Amino acid sequence: MGNAWLQAVQSSPVVEYAGFVEVNATIAAEQVEKYNLDGKTIFKSLDEALRSVQADGIINVTPPQFHKTVSVTALNAGIRVLSEKPLAGTRPDALAIVEAANRTGVLHMVTQNYRYSVPTQTLKRVLTEAGMGEIGSAHVEFFKGPHFGGFREEMAYPLIIDMAIHHFDLMRFLLDSDPISVFGRSWNPAWSWFKGDASASVTLTFANRVTVSYNGSWCSQGRETPWNAHWRFECANGVVALHDDQVYTQLTGREPVLVEPVQMERTGQAYLLQEFYEAVAQGKAPVTTCQDNIKSLGIVFDVVESFATGQVVRSG
Repeated sequence: MGNAWLQAVQSSPVVEYAGFVEVNATIAAEQVEKYNLDGKTIFKSLDEALRSVQADGIINVTPPQFHKTVSVTALNAGIRVLSEKPLAGTRPDALAIVEAANRTGVLHMVTQNYRYSVPTQTLKRVLTEAGMGEIGSAHVEFFKGPHFGGFREEMAYPLIIDMAIHHFDLMRFLLDSDPISVFGRSWNPAWSWFKGDASASVTLTFANRVTVSYNGSWCSQGRETPWNAHWRFECANGVVALHDDQVYTQLTGREPVLVEPVQMERTGQAYLLQEFYEAVAQGKAPVTTCQDNIKSLGIVFDVVESFATGQVVRSG
């Protein structure tokens, strides 16, 4: 993700780097050569960087267990934060970040980039404008088999904590509602290369009475879905589906129709970076602040609690 954000900033016409923090000297040297960076702007700690350069904001691209330390340090220094998801690795850390943002009044924004893809925005438009009627239920399928190495393969629940946060956040975005209860179970197939449970099945009930079923695996051996997952919405007047990143509608009694994708000037990290810039430079309120995003992350921790207890967990 460090590479993704280096490329995003270098491609931006309005944002530039003031400096970098990298604790690994080998990685720092590699990135200096790869991106033609000034090695004098690379520091060993955030405190050192903030003492040495003038910055309007930071992009926090550390593993989740370091998000609290980095984000709170920046917020206490009056520096706005654009943080990689998840907001934090634990609920107490996430609450501490929100408390710091509220106390200081400094912006903290989370990079929920899956909201800002063409397939997702097309799906949102159809659900909002296409006359499909009330949504009764949604079904999400996600199957991938990535070999990341590193911290993800050591997590207790890698699929849910590091990946499903995107899909849970999309549920809130697409349904304009928050869950009131969750129930799920997790497991780890014998062939899994993850230490923790990499497969799960979850049922979520939302405040607007929509029930969502989520089934996924991060150690799938074939027939993978896109990263956005496959979605199916059962509606009063028909069905809306996202399959292989294409949106389809089917009114009751009619043939399926492929929906023309929306046009977007920016997507993903580029969209979020521009939104962060506009928040910092122009005072525009971004959508995925930590105060809102903790609701998406809360789903993750509620699901993990359900895994551990075998019980329905009340949310909200």
